[in-house]
Amino acid sequence: MNRLRTLRGATALSLFTALSGVGLLAAPASHAAGLADLTCSLPSNRVTGFDPPLTLAAQPTHVTLATTYGPCVSLSHPDITSGSTRETVDTTMSCLDLLATGPVGSTITWNTGQTTTWSGTRVTSVEGADIITDLTGTVTSGVFEGDVFEQVQVAPATAILACEAGAGTVSSVNATVTTEITAA
Repeated sequence: MNRLRTLRGATALSLFTALSGVGLLAAPASHAAGLADLTCSLPSNRVTGFDPPLTLAAQPTHVTLATTYGPCVSLSHPDITSGSTRETVDTTMSCLDLLATGPVGSTITWNTGQTTTWSGTRVTSVEGADIITDLTGTVTSGVFEGDVFEQVQVAPATAILACEAGAGTVSSVNATVTTEITAA
């Protein structure tokens, strides 16, 4: 997580990298619990859509989540180079829920057809002009089972903060994503 937090702190560089198309691909590094077995870097991204858009008052909404992973580098599965997650859910929520801490998880389908299912916790904070979401957990089944899952999502805070002040709505959140799966 320290390496991902370092990436999170370099938001301006990440944004520049994402916009310019210049790729920075770091080799997996040591982690306190073991070796980073998979790293997915920019331009990995997550797009979350809300229909109808979120407001300050909780209301029923249809949520569409799409995460694209890649490029990815794996020591134990070198054939895994990219992946994706697609989910939809009907729920009741407001823009205040976007900063909530709570349980989270999903299943990633890799370019090889293999899957990784993980579960854990989401912690979200506002840092400057960004919403930072840290996802941490454990791979519960599939490729990398038993390993530690860590992901950092960085999104612009403007629309979310305006909504929380009662001065707007949130129809979507577009975030850059860095992901690391570390051998337990």
